Amino acid sequence: LYSGHKAVLEVEYFGEVGTGLGPTLEFYTLLSHDMQKASLEMWRMGPTTRSSQASQGDVEMQDVEADNMAWKLRSEPTFRNEEYVQAPYGLFPRPWPPNLDGSIDTKYGKVIEYFRLLGRTMGKALQDGRLLDLPMSTSFYKLILGQDLDLYDIRSFDVELGTTLQEMQNLVRRKQFLESSGGGNKRVFSDLKFRDVKIEDLCLDFTLPGYPDYLLKPGGNNITVFLENLEEYVSLVVDATVKIGIAAQMEAFRSGFNQAFQISSLQIFNEEELDYLLCGRQEMWVPETLVEHIKFDHGYTASSPPIKCLLEIMCELTPELQRAFLCFVTGAPRLPPGGLAALSPKLTIVRKHPTGIIGAPAVLSSNPPGGISAVGTTLADGDLPSVMTCANYLKLPPYSSKEVMQERLLYAISEGQGSFDLS
Repeated sequence: LYSGHKAVLEVEYFGEVGTGLGPTLEFYTLLSHDMQKASLEMWRMGPTTRSSQASQGDVEMQDVEADNMAWKLRSEPTFRNEEYVQAPYGLFPRPWPPNLDGSIDTKYGKVIEYFRLLGRTMGKALQDGRLLDLPMSTSFYKLILGQDLDLYDIRSFDVELGTTLQEMQNLVRRKQFLESSGGGNKRVFSDLKFRDVKIEDLCLDFTLPGYPDYLLKPGGNNITVFLENLEEYVSLVVDATVKIGIAAQMEAFRSGFNQAFQISSLQIFNEEELDYLLCGRQEMWVPETLVEHIKFDHGYTASSPPIKCLLEIMCELTPELQRAFLCFVTGAPRLPPGGLAALSPKLTIVRKHPTGIIGAPAVLSSNPPGGISAVGTTLADGDLPSVMTCANYLKLPPYSSKEVMQERLLYAISEGQGSFDLS
């Protein structure tokens, strides 16, 4: 509805007090998560999920050692749930048979519309300078940039399938070499095997691996793969995986994106740069650099004991907790290109006046109630930190110890996700 408007989109939720940048970033984050739900059938499943759904006739793929991997794992999302697609190498469209009609097959028609929505969302997010939480694969970014994919791109999002197809392609080339050199007798061909197994003994047919309803050719479920037709099989699998099987989805994505601005203008970027623009970045934090990029105000300075404790806690966060912290403070789980230094408005931490409520379920220090410690006061130990995400503004009580601060901060992050009630 709003993707074609040039005005900056801002979101406000009914029944919540927050408005402006924070709720808007949270909207894009929540929409990003919803578009990763497995029930939408937009994306290829990860190896673990797919193996539980694959038919018994599929080839059992071998694991590839991480040291030999040339592909970088994508950043993990903050959720781990069977409800969502788990794609460790990034999201890539699930193939659908090209002969389906979206007006008749409602499930396929919905998938096409979801990709159109995805295009609109990405285009508007880029136009407004918003961040998405979509761990896309390198190959998907290549498609966005108008590049063609081939056999060797499959490993970037499905290591097992890509490795197997490359091994089969090498077997085909060996067969072709033997034929061209005049050594192509039946005895020599019988020695050509896939991992010491004859091709026909793999019990493969002309259906797409992992998608038994996708016929690679008419009657493909009744056609066995032999060495003689292996080249055709590999070619059809590649075509279905990165070309014709995802063509309609990508066309819908481009049409949706073009409603915001022309997708062709993105071709000045490479895949990594486009990922930074769309999804921001994560970075390693150390206290020295954090001090340079954070503003301290209203009772706090860089040398205040509570601030020193907070910076230590921030540097000790796991990648998953760092994402949760950023989402709590800014509304987005990743930082914009340029990292914390590029965050606008600048992250500001101010002193929150203690209420004096003692006895809240916190890890309280050994100091007596109301006592003053080297860090802060126990009068603050029952309070929670609060935020103004529209201004990247964290209100931090002067807790009595680092342990109390960490417990209270993590509790607020956990309970404050997805709403704007804290003030």
